[in-house]
Amino acid sequence: MEKAPTRDDVVLDVVDLRTHFQTRWGTVKAVDGVSFDLRRGETLGIVGESGCGKSVTVLSLMRLVPSPPGRIVGGRVNLDGQDILRLSDKEMDGVRGSKMGIILQDPMTSLNPVFSIGEQVMEAIRIHQDIPKKSVLDRALDVLRKVGISAVGQRVKDYPHQMSGGMRQRIVGAIGISCQPLVLIADEPTTSLDVTIQAQYLRLLNDLQREFDLGLIFITHDFGIVAKTCDRVAVMYAGKIVEIGDVRDLFNNPAHPYTQALLASVPKMEEDVQRLYAIEGQPPTLHDLPPGCPFAPRCAQVMDRCYEEYPPQFRVSETHASNCWTLAP
Repeated sequence: MEKAPTRDDVVLDVVDLRTHFQTRWGTVKAVDGVSFDLRRGETLGIVGESGCGKSVTVLSLMRLVPSPPGRIVGGRVNLDGQDILRLSDKEMDGVRGSKMGIILQDPMTSLNPVFSIGEQVMEAIRIHQDIPKKSVLDRALDVLRKVGISAVGQRVKDYPHQMSGGMRQRIVGAIGISCQPLVLIADEPTTSLDVTIQAQYLRLLNDLQREFDLGLIFITHDFGIVAKTCDRVAVMYAGKIVEIGDVRDLFNNPAHPYTQALLASVPKMEEDVQRLYAIEGQPPTLHDLPPGCPFAPRCAQVMDRCYEEYPPQFRVSETHASNCWTLAP
């Protein structure tokens, strides 16, 4: 049995995080009471349908939610023992990149087309690292080598449009780890990559994690990637984490009907079926959430109380918990 995290292990502790957006239709609760922790050297996967709040959650951790209309309205984000939600904007500028980095899903829009690759990698190093100016380029070249860029002496002079999609994604990764952060967030970093490059990039992230002892948050739609790369997984629905646990435990014994439905939606090569499984219905509108479980209208195991009250978290095992009334004693 995996040991419980200790205070020394946990590098990121998120408690009751809430992020809302004000719209003409009302308040959209994009992140609605999310809590989890992350240990050094651990990979936490976050999965769920599009629009469930995965990306807004990690943007909230980085305090990059566009305001207006978005606003972090509550919760705590303790990074290495410091609640970064209480920091000023200037203090937070010192945290981004140095203690927490992010790899966004579209490398073409993440990189500035008018600056060379070298300038963009060196920018973060200049801002966050107290090293001589003449050493900044050497650090940038070293980081680029670590992410598998060849001929770095020439590549630092090139621009994003001169790179392939896989190379641009590696450049974004180099910027993310350039200052050796405590936590690295990868928001669907393999979306634009073909299968072969995906495998290489996942191995690269794994190697970088081991070398720098990073806590890694990995957002993806791909359960195959979760199974291969993650230690734990959190399942999100309608702005909430409805199940969280050890990857093997959650895959072998999914407790929440939504998790069960997601896993059932993954095609199995050994099965010959006429029609693939799909979850019936649509996710709820986040500005008009029901009082009970938001998955209730789509759930095959729904009970009357599911419409009336949101379930608390029930323990499935020491490393596995779920918010579902079917687990109530």
